[in-house]
Amino acid sequence: MSSIINEFNEYREKMNTRILEDNNKVIKRIFNLDTNAYMEGALNVKTKELLGLVASAVLRCDDCVRYHLETCHKEGLSKEEVVEALSIATLVGGTIVIPHLRRAYEFWDALEENVS
Repeated sequence: MSSIINEFNEYREKMNTRILEDNNKVIKRIFNLDTNAYMEGALNVKTKELLGLVASAVLRCDDCVRYHLETCHKEGLSKEEVVEALSIATLVGGTIVIPHLRRAYEFWDALEENVS
């Protein structure tokens, strides 16, 4: 697996574990709400992940963008679907989103390389 993907996942896992060790009720509930929000419902998981990706890009959260990109990839979304969603994010967010778009492309390319 690409180092960019490994580094992201290892750090995320390490710090999520550390955060949850404190057993803070509010933080645990927020984590649980986040998990449940992206489960199958009236909208399918793929649609929810694309929505999360767009919101994350507009809010300029690279960690969130990476998380949603990886989940989109695991869910079988095509590059064309992901890029179309990112194009909406760039339109809505404006040119300030472009640096995050660059990093999103880099991360998606790493995900694609891992399949080959």
